[in-house]
Amino acid sequence: MSEVILQSTLTCPQCGHAKTETMPTDACQWFYECEQCRTVLKPKPGDCCVYCSYGSVPCPPIQQRSHGSQHCCASETSVD
Repeated sequence: MSEVILQSTLTCPQCGHAKTETMPTDACQWFYECEQCRTVLKPKPGDCCVYCSYGSVPCPPIQQRSHGSQHCCASETSVD
């Protein structure tokens, strides 16, 4: 198994500003505010977080996806 990369460069689709951030390992990040134009980024349909949609590296759970899980946050959204 390869090492998980925790740094990802988010690029704003509105203004093109890019910033390298450290990704959380224990939760999905659904919102990110661009520090240049203040646009609030949200995941694209089908993506679990802003890093999977706008980052240079997908989030850690997606990088580790080896047990057949389709979504990195599936366990957090279960409904009984």
